[in-house]
This record gives sequence, structure tokens and C-alpha cells, in this order.
Amino acid sequence: MREKQAEFDPAVERIVAAIDPKSSVSVSTQLRGALEFGIASGELPTGQKLPSVRMLAKRVGISPVTVSHVYASLQSAGHIEGRAGSGTFVRGASGDDQRRKLGAIDDMIGNLLAAGREAGLSPADLSLRVAMAQPAVSRGIRILMVGNFHDATESYANDLRPHLSSTDTIDVVTLEQFDTAGGHDLIIGPRTLLPQIRERAPDVDAVAVTLIPNEATRVALAGLTPDAKVVGYSYFPGFVTIMKTGIQRFAPHVSNLSMVVRGDADEAQRIAEAEVVIYASGAGYLNRDLADGQAAFEYRHTPDVQSIRSDLLPAIEACRRKPKPARDAAE
Repeated sequence: MREKQAEFDPAVERIVAAIDPKSSVSVSTQLRGALEFGIASGELPTGQKLPSVRMLAKRVGISPVTVSHVYASLQSAGHIEGRAGSGTFVRGASGDDQRRKLGAIDDMIGNLLAAGREAGLSPADLSLRVAMAQPAVSRGIRILMVGNFHDATESYANDLRPHLSSTDTIDVVTLEQFDTAGGHDLIIGPRTLLPQIRERAPDVDAVAVTLIPNEATRVALAGLTPDAKVVGYSYFPGFVTIMKTGIQRFAPHVSNLSMVVRGDADEAQRIAEAEVVIYASGAGYLNRDLADGQAAFEYRHTPDVQSIRSDLLPAIEACRRKPKPARDAAE
């Protein structure tokens, strides 16, 4: 009797289904990249339960040891967590920091209540005074955004600027150029880069912002004709599966889709045979060699508004409440 195939959550199913055993990229690299970029893009949201090691290994067609190593590396990077008796789950990018901040606020509230009692104020009196209190003078926050490619990262920064105070500044640097915080108060980056950012600038607050396909990308994908011969081009081997997942999600009507990874032996031939080339950020050079009649567009991302509200803005306000750094006080 044939064993019933395990049922996965739809988000996990989309990723698993996009893994291609015929790709030049190893299945284990595809899996790790798909999960990591899936978490970074919000495809796999915080709290999402992942399949067990054995279930995922059987479905993907690799050994449980390989899946176990993938999970271990993602857990080491802070992307997932194991919960005894429950399974493995996507971890909040700043869950521990948020819990610590809330705990600190609770402590301050307790001290405020105690001080209020000494002054003869009831909790209701304190609540009214807090509601009427004027915020402290706002100081500008110096933000550094780190990414893989300068043009794409500059685009992310431009999308973030309308959400910032007029006194805040945001600079852009690539991971390759990034050495130290350079006098910035806060560092922003994709979740995939956060471990490296924190390693290089351990004394500066760093926050991850979820990146999702931008509106222009989603519109271009939806506008593809069903019979178009489409090639998706990934600059990084680990990005190929989640890029394929995204294309299939926003262009489910396209049936003739294949993925090419930079460095594939038949890369030039397959691109030349495509009617539409969708390339990841950093691969704009492909446009130079396209033939007449071929179409191409970038699979570009933008910061998710929900992530801006829940992750970035609270981090900025937390920085704003900190004592003014000595370098600023001296100015």
C-alpha cells in the first residue's frame, strides 16, 4: 500500500515544490537558501511551524542528516528555534530584544507606580499625567542601511525615507564595503545579512526589515502571457528556489518557467532561447546581451510596510530615547 504524502502548510509547500533536483545548485543549498530567504521575505512568517527533519528529508529526497544540518545552521543564525515537544518554528527577528525591552518598560512602570504612591497619586492620576506628558525633544537618528548591491539598497533606503522623521538620516553601504557602524545609531539590513552585520558592529543596534517583491515586479509578473517562455536568473545559488517560488506565486498562469543560476554551463544558451528574462538584483548586466524581441525586467524588492511599522520604527524610537552619544553632545 502506497504511503500517503505528508501535507505541509501552503507556504512551506510552495517552497518545497520549487526545489529542482535537476538544478546545478545542490538540493541542500536550495533548501537552506529557500528557507533562509523565505523567512527574510516573509514568505515564512514568524511563528510558522516547519516540518520535522524526517518529513522534510523524505519529501525533498535528501538524508535526514542533511536537513538536520540545514536546520542547525538556520538556528545558529537566529532564524528558527526548536521548542521542546512542539517542533521547529520561525523565530522573530528581534523577539528576544523585544521581550527585554518590554520587561524594562514593565520595571519602569513599577517604579513609576511606587513613586506615585509616595506622592499621593493613584494609578488613574498617573495614567492621566502620562497621557498629557509632552514627549522629550526628538533627536535625529543616523541610520546605515546595508545590502548586497548598492543600487538595490539605495532603492530600499528611498522607500524607507518617507517613514522617517525629517531629522533622521539614512546612508547606504554594501556588505562588501561595510566595516564598522561609522558613527551611526542604528543599522538596517535584510534578515539574511543580520548575523554578519552584528558580528562586524556588535555595539550598535541592528534591525532586520522584511523585503517583499515590489509593486512593479508584481505587476510585471501578472502581465506575462501564459505561453511565454520565461527564464528566471538568480545571482546567488541560495536565492534560486525562493525566487522561483515568488514568480510562481505572482504568475501562476505561466507554465513554461525555468531557472538559471549565474555560472551555469548552459547559461548563455538558455537566456538566448527565452522570450522573457526575469533577473535578480545585481544581474542587470544581462540587458546588454539581449536580442531584439526579448523582454527583461528585474525581480526587485521593497521593504514591507508591516515590517517597517513593527520592526523598524520601534527600533528607531528606542534609539531616540537613549542618552545622546558623546560625539553628538560635543557638537
